Amino acid sequence: MRELSLGPALLGEALGTFILVFAGCGAIAVGTLPPTGIAAAFGLAIMVAIYALGHVSGAHFNPAVTAAFAAGRHFPIERVLPYWGAQGCGAIAAAGLLRLSLGSGPLGVTRPAHSDLQAFAWETVLTFILMLVIVAVATDTRAIGQAAAIAIGGAVALGSLVGGPISGASMNPARSIGPAIIAGDLSSLWVYLTAPFVGAVLAVLLYRRLGTA
Repeated sequence: MRELSLGPALLGEALGTFILVFAGCGAIAVGTLPPTGIAAAFGLAIMVAIYALGHVSGAHFNPAVTAAFAAGRHFPIERVLPYWGAQGCGAIAAAGLLRLSLGSGPLGVTRPAHSDLQAFAWETVLTFILMLVIVAVATDTRAIGQAAAIAIGGAVALGSLVGGPISGASMNPARSIGPAIIAGDLSSLWVYLTAPFVGAVLAVLLYRRLGTA
């Protein structure tokens, strides 16, 4: 994976995460879309962001993805914290704009439907599946690279469809922390700041064991 210029890369990460949160959480906030439409919005948002900004930043848009790439030695560890900062800023800015433009109402804060433990398990598994797709299309030369954005967007939409009713299907600490901070609702946030990292790192390590990463 070629090293990208840090300044533009950080801006790209902030913009891509902004697009994801603004479009995905915006689909929740407007209150007119069914669950399938919300899942499609998240999937399409990540797909278009990857196509638009992937060549600028590598298209992580997710602190768990950044950490997993670093753990798998696909990303410089010294860039992890700057990437996390950019992703967090993009998510908070998007949630803030949704609040300013729509007023009071849901912001797409992720909450467990039942217990924190159940949500932790689902977020771990959903992020594992997402990261497995990401590491395959991003690092394995045998994968179809041109379809990476479609595959990753599809994985996000799939996770949202299946896991949305259980855990909110965040799969992304930045996607959760932006709306949580703006809404002032930090309940169960620890789930979404830990489980995605576990699932993503496990996926990279398993893919390495397959001898293809």
